[in-house]
Amino acid sequence: MAMDVVDYEIKGSEMQFVEVELDPGEAAVGEAGSLFFMDAGIGMDTVFGDGSGGGGGGFFGKLLGAGKRLVTGESLFTTVYTNNAPQKQRVAFGAPYPGKILPMDLRHLGGMLVCQKDSFLCAARGVSLGIYFQQKLSVGFFGGEGFIMQKLEGDGLAFVHAGGTVVKRELQPGQTLMVDTGCVVAFTPNVNFEIQYVGKIKTALFGGEGLFFAKLSGPGTVWLQSLPFSRLASRVFAAAPQNGGSREQGSVLGGIAGGGLLGGILGGGDED
Repeated sequence: MAMDVVDYEIKGSEMQFVEVELDPGEAAVGEAGSLFFMDAGIGMDTVFGDGSGGGGGGFFGKLLGAGKRLVTGESLFTTVYTNNAPQKQRVAFGAPYPGKILPMDLRHLGGMLVCQKDSFLCAARGVSLGIYFQQKLSVGFFGGEGFIMQKLEGDGLAFVHAGGTVVKRELQPGQTLMVDTGCVVAFTPNVNFEIQYVGKIKTALFGGEGLFFAKLSGPGTVWLQSLPFSRLASRVFAAAPQNGGSREQGSVLGGIAGGGLLGGILGGGDED
């Protein structure tokens, strides 16, 4: 299927969204739950797979496309937003957590990009979403994010979301970068991705960075995120009440207002 050429604008700073402008007949494909708003002239159609038409014709072709997404942990369905109006219309997709939205022009990236399985946000119709298996089992067993990643193919625009601040690095032939496994957002397919042990037992046990690094070797381009969602979620979980207590647990006034102290005093008078 021919790629739709869309115009876009990324708005916001920490909590960004991308607003895509569609000409009559053009369409964008969005990840489930990513819609922010859309003009009234845009029609929605939930489809199996990625809606690119690259999986072949008929039901089995669509089922294959959906199966690829299921393997990467994503929903079986995506939503296609088509401009059915005679004039330009806009549709916007919001980021799921604080970070940056990265526009990826696959035409300038050799027609393919490998990214973490939960980083895809939306794309122009025609971009194919597939699976990318790492060649080495060590990546699968120790890579933290798994050896199954998403593969975006085509010559259109795709939008990828990353947490925190994003760093783009151009690696020269033979140049190597050591990265926390969760901080890898995306890379061009010519980058060699391996997993390496940190090297020292003391560092592995008490360093707080895990047992393994991602080893990225050039040539190629890599995109890194300073705040992976897994890291953010673990900090939120660690700060949350673990014993089923109320949110006011840490506050003396909250405990008094909640009736804890007063109830204990009054309740003591009922004992004989």
